[in-house]
Amino acid sequence: MVVAMDQRSNVNGVSGARKEEGFDPSAQPPFKIGDIRAAIPKHCWVKSPLRSMSYVARDIFAVAALAMAAVYFDSWFLWPLYWVAQGTLFWAIFVLGHDCGHGSFSDIPLLNSVVGHILHSFILVPYHGWRISHRTHHQNHGHVENDESWVPLPEKLYKSLPHSTRMLRYTVPLPMLAYPIYLWYRSPGKEGSHYNPYSSLFAPSERKLIATSTTCWSIMLATLVYLSFLLGPVTVLKVYGVPYIIFVMWLDAVTYLHHHGHDEKLPWYRGKEWSYLRGGLTTIDRDYGIFNNIHHDIGTHVIHHLFPQIPHYHLVDATKAAKHVLGRYYREPKTSGAIPIHLVESLVASIKKDHYVSDTGDIVFYETDPDLYVYASDKSKIN
Repeated sequence: MVVAMDQRSNVNGVSGARKEEGFDPSAQPPFKIGDIRAAIPKHCWVKSPLRSMSYVARDIFAVAALAMAAVYFDSWFLWPLYWVAQGTLFWAIFVLGHDCGHGSFSDIPLLNSVVGHILHSFILVPYHGWRISHRTHHQNHGHVENDESWVPLPEKLYKSLPHSTRMLRYTVPLPMLAYPIYLWYRSPGKEGSHYNPYSSLFAPSERKLIATSTTCWSIMLATLVYLSFLLGPVTVLKVYGVPYIIFVMWLDAVTYLHHHGHDEKLPWYRGKEWSYLRGGLTTIDRDYGIFNNIHHDIGTHVIHHLFPQIPHYHLVDATKAAKHVLGRYYREPKTSGAIPIHLVESLVASIKKDHYVSDTGDIVFYETDPDLYVYASDKSKIN
């Protein structure tokens, strides 16, 4: 079988492993998570509700100003610029709601919940439904079966999918539109909906929270339907609909690149080989150029995954302080120009080659399906 690595192997539970020169990224790290925590300055753990709210005010003001300017000028020359800018700000709003979900926004649970609901409902995200599944992602990052976000498919499951489904999942830009579908149906091999209080995603004690968030989501959707009748569907599509699609593409691209697309293959774990620390060390920092500040340094992701309670405005300082502990387990992001064009190449290359992982082995690496992009007629000739 042709695979992504030079050859496929399964030695000591490591399937398809490829070592960087002089360094094995799947090896047990020589430090503990407490060593990283101790290296992070005390100020990085301090949450300021006032500072967090200032970012909310900044983003809401920018969203409102852009929308009013777009409607006022109503120029087909300006609309595409508006869509990209507004979609990016929708993504920035998501990140602030994401901080609410982690509790890094403030130490006030009620404030986190109210702000999180307002921000996420505005961009049609069910706040508690997403928050709880995202908590599962952080608690199980890097685990083949138990992770929740962009989870690798085991080989048997991958090959059981219809060829059309595989093409949809691994043909750019289609995966970059997956988020709304994920909210409704999750990923292949996983069941449940982020909107259903009785979904297997949630404990019985969380059902009221899910019902609250789904109600807020429904109110926002009803508002958009009402505005479509009041102002016309084309106006709502131009002002809100297209930026929403841009936001979804941002979210899918950034979250994918947090865990995929590094120059060297990075491990995924299962069984006794997985630990919170080892799973977290498979995440990747990215430089997004001018967008780093706009989307609240979400690309500074390794420390965030290990310590999600650190506010976004302290992540850069915390990462700098922790690098000497992480050593080669920290992968310095490629420096970006103003626009992170280089990340498009990383994204496309990864989607084309990172298709599944072995069904066996406690340390596995992505492998490639060499027949994926062969049309059915060509496959019949090969067979």
